[in-house]
Amino acid sequence: MPFASWPLFLSASLCLSVSSVSNAVAAEPIFDELRFGVSASLSRGNSHESGIFPSATIFFDPLSSGTATTWQQTILEPRIYLGASVGTGDGVDQIFGGFSWTADITSRLFVELGLGGTVHNGKLDGSNGKGPDLGCRLLFREQIALGYRVTDNWQILATADHSSHANLCDGPNDGLSHAGLAIGYKF
Repeated sequence: MPFASWPLFLSASLCLSVSSVSNAVAAEPIFDELRFGVSASLSRGNSHESGIFPSATIFFDPLSSGTATTWQQTILEPRIYLGASVGTGDGVDQIFGGFSWTADITSRLFVELGLGGTVHNGKLDGSNGKGPDLGCRLLFREQIALGYRVTDNWQILATADHSSHANLCDGPNDGLSHAGLAIGYKF
């Protein structure tokens, strides 16, 4: 299967898994949250990616971060996430994962920080002239979101993410930067 097909395959698998697992395991869900979003490139010049970036992310909570009562417990009990984003136009496809921490501002408003990595299908050096030159296939990935809990299950988020190799690889390091909106469903 070509690399470009993997994000679509992962997104479809996540949707099918969630529907079958939610029916089979009603009392103790495996997944903590399923999130769908869309974003656009923040980069300028030759590093800009045209098009939009639909994404799907699934969150797991094996450390029970939702029951943390102190900020120390919150830091030590992150959620784990796995997701994919598909680049339309000349955008880069990504499969990403990492750890996520949430801090409540109010009972409905919250901030989320995520740290992890991504694998992409973008170009590594300046061979094509358009789009970011990323230097290596595996990049660090940071994300931040400001969210609002509409109900106990549904939330909307303003999101931003950045991926780069932090000058740890040879070659260029234009990076990938996106901002957008997402909707999440907590089980």
